[in-house]
Amino acid sequence: MKTSILNIICCMLITSVAFAQNRNNQIPVLKVQPNSTVAYSGNLANGKQIADLSWAANSSVACFPATKNQKFSGNHVFYTTTIPKRSEMFIKVIPKNKKQNFSLYAYQVGAANNQLPPNLSSCVTCEADYKWDYKRRGKTQDHTRQVHLNAINNPYKVVIVVVGAEGLTSGDFTLEIKLNGGEEMIAMTSEVKVTKIITKGAITTVNGNLNKGGLIQDLSWAANSSVACFPATQNKKFRGNHVLYETTIPKYSEMFIKVIPKNKNQNFSLYAYQVGINNEQLPPKLSSCVTCEADYKWDRKWRGKTQDHTRKVRVNAINRSYKIVIGVVGAEGVTEGDFDLEIEIKKR
Repeated sequence: MKTSILNIICCMLITSVAFAQNRNNQIPVLKVQPNSTVAYSGNLANGKQIADLSWAANSSVACFPATKNQKFSGNHVFYTTTIPKRSEMFIKVIPKNKKQNFSLYAYQVGAANNQLPPNLSSCVTCEADYKWDYKRRGKTQDHTRQVHLNAINNPYKVVIVVVGAEGLTSGDFTLEIKLNGGEEMIAMTSEVKVTKIITKGAITTVNGNLNKGGLIQDLSWAANSSVACFPATQNKKFRGNHVLYETTIPKYSEMFIKVIPKNKNQNFSLYAYQVGINNEQLPPKLSSCVTCEADYKWDRKWRGKTQDHTRKVRVNAINRSYKIVIGVVGAEGVTEGDFDLEIEIKKR
């Protein structure tokens, strides 16, 4: 458990990487831990130009059109890393000289695929970013370039290439890689059962203890866009025992849910999601829901707001009633602790 918690701590590591690709074709292997950010420094002088860019416009690669080849005519500096399954990767290049014109591309291939441009015949996906030829309504661009990749059921090798535009062959830069998700999943220590609550009156209070729940190691469901409960960067706030409850919100009503730890020094989290009355899905096998709300300890203070040891969420129903599944959770590995769960229903 300690190792799992440490692996998801977001950090920034600056590492200098220097190599002579044009002499020995060695490509640095970059490492990034789940739910963390790393940064590596480099220089375009350590790369090489690629005269044949036809591979990029090939339909089986589809990285950038041939009309943009000039944006990739300078030195190409190669890196490789791995994107784990159930994760998103955000890649950004930051030129030291803001006036220098850089480009960036990254593609995903199988772990055993060693093809490199200009001999890349196909890939799972390739994303590129370069200086725009004209302004785009509602958007701005600075000297940085960035791309986004994701993996669902399988890990992939990722080849990242920092490029000088319009023949640029020298220039310092920082390559930043942010990985959301990607933790190694292990078996749950115990089955997480759900307790039904029948609300009585305006406010219903239930006593509980985290030791009645269980760990849910796979939290990828929460960051899924069809659930959108909490981002993978906050997984550590949900690494303790989950105690699940089920109740119903009537139509034309609002439900206010609050967990009150008996020990004010214990760190709790809370989530609640709405599904159809007959939906029996529970985490980690929740594929979608009407809405999901979560509350957890803030990483920083918010202007004009305060937070104590309690956690609270609100859900509502309009034209129909819904099943509400509530998760009371210990943050950062907490598996024991008494609490009161308070459910208040108000008519809309």
